[in-house]
Amino acid sequence: MNTERKPVAVVIGATSKWQSDGRNTRLIHGADLDDSDLPVGVRWGVGGAISQKFAQEGFLTVLTTRNASNAAALQAAIGEQGGASIIVELDLSSHESISNAFAQIREEAGEPDILVYNAGYIDGRDLPPEKELLEHIPFEILETAQHISSSGPFLVVKEVLPAMRERGEGTILFSNNSSSLRGKKRYTGQSLYYPRVLMRTLAQALTEEYSEYGVHVANVVIDGTIDSPGTRATPRAQEQPELLMNPVKIAEAFYYLHTQDKSCWTHELQLTPHPVKPSF
Repeated sequence: MNTERKPVAVVIGATSKWQSDGRNTRLIHGADLDDSDLPVGVRWGVGGAISQKFAQEGFLTVLTTRNASNAAALQAAIGEQGGASIIVELDLSSHESISNAFAQIREEAGEPDILVYNAGYIDGRDLPPEKELLEHIPFEILETAQHISSSGPFLVVKEVLPAMRERGEGTILFSNNSSSLRGKKRYTGQSLYYPRVLMRTLAQALTEEYSEYGVHVANVVIDGTIDSPGTRATPRAQEQPELLMNPVKIAEAFYYLHTQDKSCWTHELQLTPHPVKPSF
């Protein structure tokens, strides 16, 4: 229970598919990796870094994940840093799971002051080169992408918007990627990211609807590869480590957005590593 009445930050997708035992890590590297020599800020990707940042700033951070065990090490790290967090299981493909999760959040933590939507998925990465074109993509993969990129965000924000509107304040930040900017070809080894444009559109619609009620909504385009145990171990990252984006610095950008004055809100922020040209 939030007996100290800390402000509440909810991170949807607090762990990373590229963490040491993540699904992408196992898919690409064939086994779990040892992350003991990595800085604690990068071990769980963007979601973990954001969770740690808000906990360090005095928030009770709600770590949502499909399975509580995925976030146990992150919760322990936050505790060691003097922060506070709780773990709530949430499956974005289930309306009931989302509803139950937020009922638990309201009971144990209170109404969220900030919601960070950082959910990701790997569906499509394991398709071979001969199935690179859209005609070969199973509909089930599209369904998963739609759950995470469209219906999931829609259902999640519906859980927090009424209280934020009534309070006259609140922040909703979407962690997105460059595929949200326009439709792009899916190359072998990539997830099916076409529906990410719907998340960006939702952020734009919410901005028009809720800014006047004091709710700050922003789409954050993370335009590059995020440093994590799984990505750092790839040959490309080993050869060009400067291409990796520091999740700790990404988390600082999210906190900056939350603390902006109402007189000058940012509604879209694009973050790109310096050696490459920004996507458009």
